[in-house]
Amino acid sequence: MISANDVKKLREMTGAGMMECKKALEQANGDFERAIDILRERGLAQAAKKAGREANEGLIESYIHLQGRIGVLLEINCETDFVANTADFHTLAHDIAMHIAAANPRYVSREQVPAEEIEHERQVLSAQAQNEGKPPAIVEKMVAGRIEKYYKEVCLLDQPFIKNPDITVDQLLKEHIARLGEQIVVRRFARFERGEELPVTLA
Repeated sequence: MISANDVKKLREMTGAGMMECKKALEQANGDFERAIDILRERGLAQAAKKAGREANEGLIESYIHLQGRIGVLLEINCETDFVANTADFHTLAHDIAMHIAAANPRYVSREQVPAEEIEHERQVLSAQAQNEGKPPAIVEKMVAGRIEKYYKEVCLLDQPFIKNPDITVDQLLKEHIARLGEQIVVRRFARFERGEELPVTLA
């Protein structure tokens, strides 16, 4: 028997509707972790339907960390002003900007990583694996695994979310897409750290 308190607790944990929470708990036989996974899976399915829709509204979020040592500017987009002005959307923007300050990603997504950068990493990782005396088939698998790890280091959407490492930033976005009913996209960000070297530019 699923109690009203259990449903309320799951709703507070996930932001999903009361009926969705009740159904998920029933399907999971009262197991909260499984119920959260069920809601997340359904949220991903709903988010997928919204992929490709125009997201031209949103906001620019700023975050300053460690007494002015690190600063982040983030543009995050949604479909309407209504959603852009909700507390939920503002909290999401703040959390992602804070994550960028802490985790220092270099790109939003895998698609932004230059092909030559991945090829360079692949060559270095392959040489490392070969130097460890691994056979070619094992080298290939090791390199593939290490490239995946590299993506998680440099790509915002692939990184474990700092406030809940059980999910990635991409999953966090999709949960909010399901909850708010609109496409949400991280368009771009800039991270500044006091004293860091500036890129060399030629006149």
